[in-house]
This record gives sequence, structure tokens and C-alpha cells, in this order.
Amino acid sequence: MQNRPTAILVVMCAGMFLVLLDVTVVNVALPSIGTDVGADAAATQWIVDAYAVAIAALLLASGTLGDRVGHRRVVVAGLVVFGAASAACGLAPSTGVLIAARAAQGVGAALLLPGTLAVVTDTFPDRGARARALGIWAGVSSLALPAGPLLGGGLVSAAGWRWVFLVNLPVVAAAVVAVLRLVPTGKRRPERRADLPGTALAAAGLGAAVFAVIDVGHHGFQAAGITALIVALGCATGFVLREGRADDPMVPLGVLRRPSFAGPNVAAGTMNLVLNGFLFVTTLFLQHVLHADPLAAGIALLPMFVPLAVLAPVAGRATARWGARPPLVVGALVAAAGAAWFVRVDPGSGYAVLLPALLGLGIGAGLFTAPVVSAAVSAVPPDRSGLASGITNTARQAGTALGVAVFGAVAAATAPAPQFVQGLHVLAVVGAVAWLAVAGLVAVTVRR
Repeated sequence: MQNRPTAILVVMCAGMFLVLLDVTVVNVALPSIGTDVGADAAATQWIVDAYAVAIAALLLASGTLGDRVGHRRVVVAGLVVFGAASAACGLAPSTGVLIAARAAQGVGAALLLPGTLAVVTDTFPDRGARARALGIWAGVSSLALPAGPLLGGGLVSAAGWRWVFLVNLPVVAAAVVAVLRLVPTGKRRPERRADLPGTALAAAGLGAAVFAVIDVGHHGFQAAGITALIVALGCATGFVLREGRADDPMVPLGVLRRPSFAGPNVAAGTMNLVLNGFLFVTTLFLQHVLHADPLAAGIALLPMFVPLAVLAPVAGRATARWGARPPLVVGALVAAAGAAWFVRVDPGSGYAVLLPALLGLGIGAGLFTAPVVSAAVSAVPPDRSGLASGITNTARQAGTALGVAVFGAVAAATAPAPQFVQGLHVLAVVGAVAWLAVAGLVAVTVRR
């Protein structure tokens, strides 16, 4: 079939679009979900974080699994798991079932993220054609972020929050059929071994850290939060020891010891922490304080995400011409200004006061995203570029999980409007300082 590579690219883009769509699509539905299933503030945070924690914990292991058994199988498995979990989310009778189903969605997403990229790479062996295909794949992926709040708001307003998840089912079913018909089996590398102990320690450590932040934020330093913090520290220590001794580690520690690699990854994680943290609390502000309906809230959030898609190619060209450092520093400073602008927001503020903050965060992140990945990949030998990209994506998903936990705890989602906005002002300072620290970090660690 002459057009088979194009058809495969379309299917892989659809799979990747769903994964990233579900990072943001659920946010505008959270107030409706909380009212319908009785989710408290902590449970609301877990509805977002269960997905991000699962992706972050399993992303690198999923890439190795694809090498072992074939990326076609992993993509099909990811689609099936993602679709079944989406159905469970849409039909969930309680908060606990919804959170568990969101975690299962994250497992499917973790299989799809590296799998779709690997299939696209294998489908286009010619270097030029591959570059064009990957550019399309990345461009379609970036469109999922602004589409999430808009689509989510429209679905919640028109049909209810459950359709935010149920809408995935026909797309997943069509994608499974297309992958089975179009994508060849591909090569397998059975000698690749998954680092199961490292994966388990990473998953347990990140989950415990998120639990500790959420629990301490809502209940203070009680036994559960302190225990979770101890577990997180123990898992982190065990992970470092394991990776230092493993024959085929999930994360080679030698790579992390390079400042030129570690710096961009810390920066990427911080970017997602602040951006998704502000997304979470801004959604609550729009609906709880300004009393916007879900569709209006989704539209109001577009200035935060449209620049991510629009500025990605601009930042890529700037990186090719001047290196990653200038757009990284400029992006971080613009985002810092956007975060700081949240101190001007109060319960009586209209949307016009909020808009500069959203634009600052969106433009800053749009200038930052492509160069930070480029900086991380450029810091390692070419044969480790796949690993570098995987670690950077893992750092970003971990940042997302921690950002929702931290920002949700500080803003006190169920608090009266004045107290909520007071927490938002604290987060404005925290976010601005974090972005300024990132600007300094990339200025020091990223090569010219």
C-alpha cells in the first residue's frame, strides 16, 4: 500500500494526541466530578495525579518493553488498556474507582508515549522523511494541550463530565484496528532487560511523595503523611543504590552526573510543576471564584496553551541558530513574570486581570519546551538520545504530579474565596522564584 506510511503516521498521532489530551482535558471537569461523586479536595488532586504518577513511573520501562517484544504489540496493548480504563473512568460510581481507573489510564499512556514514537521512527527509514514525520508527530501532540480545556469544557457543558472519558472509546477502537492492519511486527531485541526493581522503586517513591504532599497540605503533619514521606525517601535511596549496581539500569547514574544533562532535566520538571500547578488552581479559581461554567473556563485557559503550540517551531528555529541557552533564559524570565502577575488577582478580579498571567506562563513555556529537550538530548552521545528523551519526559510527568499536589495543597481548593486567593498569592511568589531559579540553572549548565 503506497500510502501506508502516511496512514501509520496518522494513527500514531491519534494515539499520542489522546495521551496528552488527557493531561489537561480533565481539569475543567473537576468541579463537576467533585459534586457528582463527592470527591473532596485531596481526591480531586488524585484524579489528576494518578494519571501523571503512572506515566512518570512506567515511561522508561515501557520503552524497554517495546524493544523486547516489539513496539507494535506495546502500542496495541497501550490502546487497549487506555480504552478500557477510559470506559471505567466514564462509568465510575465512586471517587476511589475513578482514581484507580485514572491510574490504569496512565499505564496505557505510558505504553503509548514511547511506542508511538518508535513506530514512527521505524516507519520512515529515510532521514529526511523521518524528520518531517517526527515534526508532524510533535506538532499534533502539542495541539492536544490547548484542545484539552476547550474540548473538556464543551463536553462537560453539553453532555456531562463522564463524556470527557467516554469520548476516547471510538477513537481507541478505530486505532487498534488500524494498528493491527497497518503496522508491521517490527524488530525485537529480547536481550534487552527491564529494570523491574528500579521501576517498582520509582513508582512507589513518586506515589508516596505525592501522597505525602497532598496529605500534609490538607491535614498537617499527621502519621499518614509522615509515613509516606519516610517511604518516599527510602524508595529514593533504594533507587539510587539499585541503579548504581544494575547491569542494565533504567536510569544510568553516570548520565545524571553530567550538569549539562541534569540541569535541563531539573528545569523541565520544574516547568511542568509550575505550569500544571497553575493550571489546576486557575481552573478552580475560574469556576469556584469567578463562577464560570466549564466551557467558559476551558476557553479562558486557551492563552496558557495556545502559545505552546504556536511558539514550538519558533523556539526550535531559535535553538538551531543560537543554541538552546538564549530561548531557555528568555522563556524562563517571561514565565516568571507571568507567575508573579497572579499577585494582582483577587476575588473581585475580572478575566482581564488574569489574562496577562496566563499569557506570560504560556509564552514562557512555549519558548522553553523545545529548547529544554534539545539541551538534554545534546548533552549525551547520539546513541543515548532515546534514553535522554525518555528521562526528560519522565522528569516532566513527575513535575506535573508534584505540581498538582503542591499547588492544590497551598491554594486549599475547598476554602472560601478570600483564603483561596491568599494561597494563590503565595503560589505566585513560589512560581516566580522557581522560574527565576530555572533561568539561572540553564544559564549555568546549558552549553552554548
